[in-house]
Amino acid sequence: MAKRSSLAIRIVEGKNLPAKDITGSSDPYCIVKIDDEDIIRTATVWKTLSPFWGEEYKVHLPPTFHSVSFYVMDEDALSRDDVIGKVCVTRDMLTAHPKGYSGWLNLTEIDPDEEVQGEIHLQIEILGGATARKLCCRVFEARDLARKDRNGASDPFVRVRYNGKTQESSVIKKSCYPRWNETFQFDLDESATEKLCIEVWDWDFVSRNDFLGKVVFNIQGLQTVQQEEGWFRLRPDKSKARVDEDNLGSLQLQVRLRDETVLPCSYYQPLVQVLCQEVKAGPREGKVHLITLIDETTTAECRQEVAINLVKLFLGQGLAKEFLDLLFKLELDKTDEPNTLFRSNSLASKSMESFLKVVGMQYLHNVLGPTVNRVFDEKKYVELDPCKVEMKDVGCSGLHRIQTESEVIQQSTQYLQSCLTELLITIAKSVKTCPPTIRATFRQLFKRVAEHFPENKHKNVKFIAVTSFLCLRFFSPAIMSPKLFHLREKHADARTSRTLLLLAKAIQTVGNMDTVASRAKESWLIPLEPTIQQGISQMKEFITKLIDIEEKEEVEQPKAQTLIVKEGPLFIHKSKGKGPLLSSFKKLYFSLTSEALAFAKTPNSKKSSFITLSNIRAAEKVEEKSFGSSHVMQIIYADEAGRLETAYLQCKCVNELNQWLSALRKVCVNNAEMLCSYHPGVFKGDKWSCCHQKEKTGVGCDKTRHGVMLQEWNDPLDPDLESQLIFRHLFGVRDLMREKYLELLTENTENILLSQSEGMALLLMTPWGPRHE
Repeated sequence: MAKRSSLAIRIVEGKNLPAKDITGSSDPYCIVKIDDEDIIRTATVWKTLSPFWGEEYKVHLPPTFHSVSFYVMDEDALSRDDVIGKVCVTRDMLTAHPKGYSGWLNLTEIDPDEEVQGEIHLQIEILGGATARKLCCRVFEARDLARKDRNGASDPFVRVRYNGKTQESSVIKKSCYPRWNETFQFDLDESATEKLCIEVWDWDFVSRNDFLGKVVFNIQGLQTVQQEEGWFRLRPDKSKARVDEDNLGSLQLQVRLRDETVLPCSYYQPLVQVLCQEVKAGPREGKVHLITLIDETTTAECRQEVAINLVKLFLGQGLAKEFLDLLFKLELDKTDEPNTLFRSNSLASKSMESFLKVVGMQYLHNVLGPTVNRVFDEKKYVELDPCKVEMKDVGCSGLHRIQTESEVIQQSTQYLQSCLTELLITIAKSVKTCPPTIRATFRQLFKRVAEHFPENKHKNVKFIAVTSFLCLRFFSPAIMSPKLFHLREKHADARTSRTLLLLAKAIQTVGNMDTVASRAKESWLIPLEPTIQQGISQMKEFITKLIDIEEKEEVEQPKAQTLIVKEGPLFIHKSKGKGPLLSSFKKLYFSLTSEALAFAKTPNSKKSSFITLSNIRAAEKVEEKSFGSSHVMQIIYADEAGRLETAYLQCKCVNELNQWLSALRKVCVNNAEMLCSYHPGVFKGDKWSCCHQKEKTGVGCDKTRHGVMLQEWNDPLDPDLESQLIFRHLFGVRDLMREKYLELLTENTENILLSQSEGMALLLMTPWGPRHE
């Protein structure tokens, strides 16, 4: 049995933010912190007080998760970014909303006394006899304290208060991982109601000391147990009244916490077998399909989630193509009008959409990447709609004139034709790089639709069925919102966004294969019609080649798909020897596979084995002060002799840092001998920069964070978790499924063919898996 916690986050938008720039606007972005650790940075939305992000993330969490905080920042090119405000969502708040919290939350001002983090190791005990007893407080160490000084550290000391008396520890300079090992004693007052308060402060020579957090103990409770020892989370000081902060604006969020108890795979086998048997049997006339019942009893708000869980489960079983084929047939059986085919948000549509994202994201990047990057880099002004054309000055100084509307449209047409032609050529050449599993699935879809609509007047329908997914639900959304498909790190500005939108509409028109309908709806696309007509012919030829796939190619695909987990350029510094560590990093191209982390000088160079995955012991962040640079991670691994070595890798941003850490943690999740602690600093001279320990091989001063990972489309499949999620859903809708089954049984008594065991399972909805909520 295992606990799996995850957090689904959607940062929607902000409104009424205060202006931070002299232009009367702001350039807002969000930083998301999980228990005070930076995990996500959204894109910056330029020059607005009402930004829209629409970014979604899913984070795997350790069971000790406490809160998630959203900091709205204003990006500045010349100075430090300004903090606009924050929103904190606690675990208790999320537990009170089991279906997730969704709504607007007011931003609050950053209060230094509430910006605390970290833990302190204490032992509290009562000593002595019945008459003269002492209250003894031993302060051992603290970890991950807030960084209050410009050097990226703090100078912490402890202040212990009890019954009107105060004692203080020594100050540990430049450390967020201090070790005191000091003891404080007070005379125990049996009649006093005073609590024991242990506060941590950052000592400052010039200004006032900064509060770092506190822990409070109830002495009456302590007298019962006599002694209490452990790591205690530092709490903020909330004694001050909050100032009215309505003028900071608000943030719209959707946050959902899910805690799953996942049992061993044997518990889920009956459920998985029932689902697989149904899919293997395929569509059968007169049968009440379990998949049909799932489709008709699943609400629109959770259909996407159910679809992705089913897709991942059948991918793990090697039955994704058969599952989607069954959905195609069931959908076709309900459809007589080809114009509405796969246009609804049915389980078939959602499952196919999810399937393409899980299996085809790398293919999408290869096809769309060059054209999308071109549009971002060239930043051309493009507009075809006469109602939206802006007149621009052209020509050199002194000879400039205003462009006419027809000139703008002509230049825009030429540019869009160039981009569209380039993209269509890339798509046409991508047959062999398209994953065979996708090709095989499209072949089944093409075949099913051709059989259902055999008339010559519907000769295009089988092609449109493919493009309705490939173009309308995959390529086009990615072109319109490249940030959401990880094609770009930042959102497009207004000019680039308009160009991408027009290009996406052109691809949609090609996918619809009906320029007459498009012309009636948006007549200003007419200038692109020659290119679109040519594109339709190219798309048909491409689909014909795409579905021509050998069975052996389809079988071999899973191996190739799991080969590369993540790749990209990073800066490396490798720690060796006893001397001072220099902050010099060399840029190399890294590739993380299922076997090793490899590197080379360029993407096309021959890669040398760098670290074997089975030898990795930890993948963690490094303190900013260690190298004077942000976004550095460390990989602790065992060399051939079994000695622990550390490699330091620098990323370009917090998102890339966490993506690499997540990828490394996922591929090493089953490694033996993973470390429970590590040093977030570096060993400089004769001591660690974090905790000042002088023993290089000593126990780390901070706990490792193996459980914190970002979910990506290319994550390794987790069959037990997917089975549990499907079981939970079926268990929740069992009454609706029973009612729907009886309804269908009544309507088709003479035609339904259902075995007694299947009928009883559906009728009673006896859980096939473990019976727990």
